[in-house]
Amino acid sequence: MNLHVPPRDAEPARRKRPRRTPKGRQLDLVAAQDIGELLGNRPRRRDLLIEHLHLIQDRYGHLSAAHLAALAAEMKMAQTEVYEVATFYAHFDVVKEGADTPPAVTVRVCDSLSCAMAGAEKMLNRLPEILGPDVRVVRAPCMGACDRAPVVAVGHVQTMRATAELVSDAIHHDTHAHAAEPAKDLPSYQADGGYRLLKACLDGARNRDDVIAAVNDAGLRGLGGAGFPTGRKWSLVRAEPGPRLMAVNGDEGEPGTFKDRHYLGLDPHRFIEGMLLAAWVVEAREVFFYLRDEYPELRLMLLDEIAKAEAAGLSPHTKVHLRRGAGAYICGEESAMIESIEGKRGLPRHRPPYVAQVGLFGRPTLVQNVETLFWICDIVEKGASWFTSQGRNERKGFRSFSVSGRVKNPGVKLAPAGVTMQELIDEFSGGMLDGHKFKAYLPGGASGGILPASMADIPLDFGTLEKHGCFVGSHAVVVLSDQDDMKQVALNLMRFFEDESCGQCTPCRVGTEKAVRLMAQGPWDESLLNELASVMRDASICGLGQAAPNPLISVLKHFRDDLTKPLSAW
Repeated sequence: MNLHVPPRDAEPARRKRPRRTPKGRQLDLVAAQDIGELLGNRPRRRDLLIEHLHLIQDRYGHLSAAHLAALAAEMKMAQTEVYEVATFYAHFDVVKEGADTPPAVTVRVCDSLSCAMAGAEKMLNRLPEILGPDVRVVRAPCMGACDRAPVVAVGHVQTMRATAELVSDAIHHDTHAHAAEPAKDLPSYQADGGYRLLKACLDGARNRDDVIAAVNDAGLRGLGGAGFPTGRKWSLVRAEPGPRLMAVNGDEGEPGTFKDRHYLGLDPHRFIEGMLLAAWVVEAREVFFYLRDEYPELRLMLLDEIAKAEAAGLSPHTKVHLRRGAGAYICGEESAMIESIEGKRGLPRHRPPYVAQVGLFGRPTLVQNVETLFWICDIVEKGASWFTSQGRNERKGFRSFSVSGRVKNPGVKLAPAGVTMQELIDEFSGGMLDGHKFKAYLPGGASGGILPASMADIPLDFGTLEKHGCFVGSHAVVVLSDQDDMKQVALNLMRFFEDESCGQCTPCRVGTEKAVRLMAQGPWDESLLNELASVMRDASICGLGQAAPNPLISVLKHFRDDLTKPLSAW
């Protein structure tokens, strides 16, 4: 064996010098001081990551690379964990190192269906010319004010029925979100008998089984979209071992939906009492109320009103946490919402297990929609017969419809369950706009499909539309007229799904993008579009990808005359 032995006078091999700093981005001491002072005495828990990102965004108007690194160090997290969360949510402006910071003022123009019908595209083209280069104008998805379209947000403050002039005035007056005055505050709510039921439950005058029975007898279902029987859900969660938790879904991001916003602003304590009652029934130690970020004035108001209820001794059995969304439609899906509450990206979970078994922080979790909780007190106090006495076409109860589009009086309409579309237009919405002829409608928002006016006599309720390839969902109704291009409508909705796909599964992520390209370039290749829709429905993880093709399939099925026409502009 020959070993090469270097001569003694040869120069020894140079040793690699040790690194002076660890690998990766180095901590900026000024940024670290900024973050430390900003967080103050707040806990550095992992589940508060999104709340802390909001603090930085609100203070500086963007999230710089230095501040993200400092936040990671402050919370003892990997920088990649912080970065992946910050870049997932639309309302966080992440600025890469060396890139220019965004302008001080950002104007977001809603381009979802109702706002597009009301002229959002023209405003998107005109605003940059009027506002100048120092203002950033960007597209944004539904802001939950479809009845007052078009909607434009300057920072966090929304301008309803916006014009370019109104938006310019809002910028120059430097408006900021402020706490909305509730239509019924705590004293007035209590003067009308509010919290009497909750006190009776806490004092032992009412038992949990009786409350569940009342809700079951009323046939109350989840009004956020799925329609699962509420009393049954309570029983399922109660059957799981404690400790149990509760999550409230206030992230109504479905285009056309704004009823939760309406009820929270109208009578917040009726909702709060219903929330506290549900927490008492399932013995939830903590409640996490996830509210969409597009409602800043409601968030500030609810922080005050929830604190007042707590100070009045009305929540000794649970602790309520108000959590702020960050602009992600997917977080309306319950498991994605739970991931977001835990401070993560809003990626839907695989099932089973279901959230009633393994939900928030691995504990059995009751998830309820805002409007469902809003009706609890009335049902229990007035009795199930009060609720079931309402209804049409063999349906029972009330339903709240968010109505927008080509009607004279859009808004939230409280109507009997089983009301038809024609009745909803004629009796509750003042009829069609002058010069518009009823052509079609969305019975359940962007994901619920599209039906022609010839099918306006179908009861709008759970289980009545599925055989037609549609569903009522969150009862978001958008009315279309003979002046609307159905291909353009379907394309608008598919673009929404493309933008809002979380990207976790290929059928949804790639399928929505591919569908947009095929629909925009025209003429439509029906065979290819049907094949693409089938793959998305069969293979997507959650309801977003499964329901995204519904508007497309509806147009192919019900509006064949529109297929031969060129794609029109709004």
